Amino acid sequence: MPADAPLHPVVPPDDDTGAAAGVTGAPHLLRISLLMAGSCLPVLGAVLLAPVLPKIQDHFEGARAAEALVPLVLTIPALALALLAPFAGIIVDRLGRRRLLLVATVVYALCGTAPLWLDSLGAILASRVLVGICEAAVMTCCTTLIGDFYQGPQRVRYLSLQTMCTSASATVFFVVGGTAGSAGWRAPFWLYAVSLLIAPLMAVALPRVNGKSGSDGQVRSVSEGRPFPWQQMRSTCALTFFGAMVFYTVPVEMSYLLDDLGITSSAAIGLATAVASAATVVGAIVFTRLNRGPEKMLPPVLAVCAIGFALMFLAGTAPFLIVGAVINCLGTGMLLPALLIRGMSRLEYADRGRGTGLWTSAMFGGTFVLPLVLLAVEKGVGTLAAAVGVLGAATALVAVGLLWRNRRPEAAAGLPGKAAQEQVG
Repeated sequence: MPADAPLHPVVPPDDDTGAAAGVTGAPHLLRISLLMAGSCLPVLGAVLLAPVLPKIQDHFEGARAAEALVPLVLTIPALALALLAPFAGIIVDRLGRRRLLLVATVVYALCGTAPLWLDSLGAILASRVLVGICEAAVMTCCTTLIGDFYQGPQRVRYLSLQTMCTSASATVFFVVGGTAGSAGWRAPFWLYAVSLLIAPLMAVALPRVNGKSGSDGQVRSVSEGRPFPWQQMRSTCALTFFGAMVFYTVPVEMSYLLDDLGITSSAAIGLATAVASAATVVGAIVFTRLNRGPEKMLPPVLAVCAIGFALMFLAGTAPFLIVGAVINCLGTGMLLPALLIRGMSRLEYADRGRGTGLWTSAMFGGTFVLPLVLLAVEKGVGTLAAAVGVLGAATALVAVGLLWRNRRPEAAAGLPGKAAQEQVG
């Protein structure tokens, strides 16, 4: 397994001297703030519309296949992101991070606000696909740049901060989406214009990664002599795909679960979901304090998620449902940084864009299939709550499987998880 790659030289936008980017001071704070803000844009696409999905369903009632298509308004960007993130990763490694990030951030606003003027469900879904394409570029670039600018404990800190910020933004977006949804189901789409404020700051503040300096030749020679770590990334991506379904169950399905219990107000749904998702932020903070490697963290974290799912399945009232969702989100707050650090610890500079693209693809691929999987399971078990219970059982089984694998002699020798644990430790 490759050791942690050195920080690649970066230069200001108009400077090719190869001076290293600082990790302190106002420029650093602005740079990391912009990367965090950019990382939140795909979350905006993933959760903002959740509180108004029932209203969109009512608006398009009678439209062909509306029952299956309306949830895709929320999740189809994740499909586009999942399919295209690997290609975005290749482009990132070949052509550079910064330029792609700037273009994608601007186009994101144009496509994101398009449903304000569209009347066809098909046209809205097409605009959401374009949003997903932009999200693939934005998320891959932001995560890759964090890996470029920082190394060792700093990299772990800022990757964890990334998950904390995205989780916190999800809480805010739930409240904003629910509140804006009170004015109509189209109103939340105005929020996508926020990326027009971020893009100019990125153009000024984000330094270029210098891919043409002398050290880049060394990076290329290492890459040519060492194959891409496909085997390690396959296991990480498979686990991330499943983890994404666990992570996004509450954001995507909470409105429907509450609606089944008689809670129909968009504002109330948004607030309830925000309360639950706030636990995700707490979980991410807990992860940074525990200082343990992701291999050891994943089994107990998945067990916490499974307990939350079990309580949601058993809930007969909205408060009981929210308690279960809070417990689940506490686990998912630790789950996402564990999966991200597990993947990034296996990547050197020359592979980082491609590896990050694969990880992002797995993450949002799981997000996309989640409502389809739960819809299929619901038809078999009768209710959405029961389908969530089935997912909880599967989560518990995965936790047991990972615990068993970690206790095998070869795992005890540290082969799969040693580098990741050293990163955190």
